[in-house]
Amino acid sequence: MRKSLFILTLLFLYSCNQRSIHSGRQTITVTIAPYSFFIREIAGDDFRINIMVPSGSNPHIYEPYPRQIAGLRESAAYITNGFLGVEMSWMDRFKEINRTMKIVSVGEKIEPIASAHVHEDESDHDEAVDPHYWISPKCAIIIARSVMDLVGELNPGKRDNYEENYEDLVQKINDIDRKAKTLFAGLKERSFMIYHPNLAYLARDYGLVEIPVEFEGKEPPPSRLRELIDIAERENINTIFVQKEFDTRNAKTIADEVGAEIKVIDPLSEEWLDSTEDIINGLYLSLSGNEK
Repeated sequence: MRKSLFILTLLFLYSCNQRSIHSGRQTITVTIAPYSFFIREIAGDDFRINIMVPSGSNPHIYEPYPRQIAGLRESAAYITNGFLGVEMSWMDRFKEINRTMKIVSVGEKIEPIASAHVHEDESDHDEAVDPHYWISPKCAIIIARSVMDLVGELNPGKRDNYEENYEDLVQKINDIDRKAKTLFAGLKERSFMIYHPNLAYLARDYGLVEIPVEFEGKEPPPSRLRELIDIAERENINTIFVQKEFDTRNAKTIADEVGAEIKVIDPLSEEWLDSTEDIINGLYLSLSGNEK
């Protein structure tokens, strides 16, 4: 019902397809907050950034509010993940609201991982591809290049500056990549447990094994909880990772049973570099602790 009323509101408020004209900066809409980091690092404050799914919200099932749609309507471009549930559900409507904005899917050049996400009562949000690639430094290099090409096209007079900033950003990402390779290279224990499986690309790129608590996109039934407790004991799991946006209750049930800690991570942070380094450090401390 809420979605139907919201769609009617959009059709009424935004039936006019003329983009509002603002002096100064152009607007770029991004689906999730981490993409704003890449724009800021490459283009500084040259663009307004409209975040469709703000940090702290679930991008698999989020429904945008009028303030985000207003920003979309004014946007010169949209940076889309390409695989997120909110995009599966809303992208056609976004295109109708603003038919002139350039759409860049930064996931097009990512080697995909098949998704196991099936969200309860949200079949229109099902994702055939795991969308969490931005957390991997190797994938972040691809994202950065796409963003650099876009901002250079939108503001060609500063393309040289953007290319220099892009090279600086690539160096920062490569530093994180080298750190991850060094930290994970000598580990014997390589399995970690996480409530919502959002580190699959990071795990693939550095030879780790992700064990999700979620069961088919839902809270696990008692039988699965028992199985996870057995796995955690067998794998000497000492930390269970939980994304900031998710309830920690089921993860805490397992943690209490096996004497593990809960580590809250924030992969949807606008500060991609700090967030990714925190995740990598947390994984290393957990996995190296398993070997003691």
